[in-house]
Amino acid sequence: MRLLHTSDWHLGRSFHRESLLSAQAAFLDHLVSTVRAEGIDVVLVAGDIYDRAVPPLAAVELFDDALHRLADLGVPTVMISGNHDSARRLGVGAGLMGRAGIHLRTDPAGCATPVVLPDAAGDTVLYGLPYLEPALVRAEFGAERADHTAVLGAAMDRVRADLATRPAGTRSVVLAHAFVTGGAPSDSERDITAGGVEAVPADIFAGVDYVALGHLHGCQTITERVRYSGSPLAYSFSEDRHRKSMWLVDLDPDGAVTAERVDCPVPRPIARIRGRLDDLLGDPALETHEDAWVEATLTDALRPPEPMAALAKRFPHVLSLAFDPENSGTDPAVSYAQRLRGRTDQQIAEDFVAHVRGTGPDGRERTVLREALDAVRAHHARTET
Repeated sequence: MRLLHTSDWHLGRSFHRESLLSAQAAFLDHLVSTVRAEGIDVVLVAGDIYDRAVPPLAAVELFDDALHRLADLGVPTVMISGNHDSARRLGVGAGLMGRAGIHLRTDPAGCATPVVLPDAAGDTVLYGLPYLEPALVRAEFGAERADHTAVLGAAMDRVRADLATRPAGTRSVVLAHAFVTGGAPSDSERDITAGGVEAVPADIFAGVDYVALGHLHGCQTITERVRYSGSPLAYSFSEDRHRKSMWLVDLDPDGAVTAERVDCPVPRPIARIRGRLDDLLGDPALETHEDAWVEATLTDALRPPEPMAALAKRFPHVLSLAFDPENSGTDPAVSYAQRLRGRTDQQIAEDFVAHVRGTGPDGRERTVLREALDAVRAHHARTET
């Protein structure tokens, strides 16, 4: 069984004011071409198909076109909703789409009902675990706690229970949208910390042959059987070192996994440059970045006049400008976004308490903050704002 594993399309997302719709269309062309050229048996899309709950019409049209083209090839596709998607909106028409070979899995209650694909070696069962917001699905799964490990563990228990009823030798695949321990995040993923817990252990998926993960935007191997495909395009400058790709996975008759990467089209390279303005404008080594999307960090002791205009003369696609003056320590000129980079909502809230009061929150107050953040996240998921 030959699988093509992709995720995190984020259709409708832009890159610092630059529309990516044409780049996303080019990726979908590449996806369909790869399915045709590589003899793919099933396409796996592990969540965050759209960038927001109510996507722009152009993004919906891209998605619709991709589904029709995949269905025309006669290649089954299994998709799950991610934390950026509206599960209910994405799941509209799932029953009808399933008849055309497009299998949308957006309802947590159906996580143990697999798509069954037969071949000469027997059945392969594919379980789709949509993004599980702990506060919303805890009751559904009877989980002890409202955190990711508890609810995902309960969902996997259902998967293993169903798999145990299948004939011996049945191969198994799980799609999931989660932050798994050992994965490397980037700046463009939305914080999904819940109950004070962000990551889940990889062994939560024990007992299945392949796990197609979504959420993190870098392609990475957690174990030989547990992998992230990453996003097909860069959505932040923190992804400047990413090689964007999909996983081409062969699942042998005995369940053994071999995998190789299929590169995705690059619409424009991205680059992060740093230094004093005059140096950036004159350094010949930076010539390779003149056609790239550029993030520039200026280290001049004093802010130069109109630096963005000056940079744009050499780097016409400069999109982001930051300041980090040399020998400044914690200079207030450093942007607010830079100071918050890599910090969770919980950490930011605790920092604010310490800034206002002079001392950080105690254990009880941290619990109150965590519960409030979880409640807001659950409210947003319910109302899909």
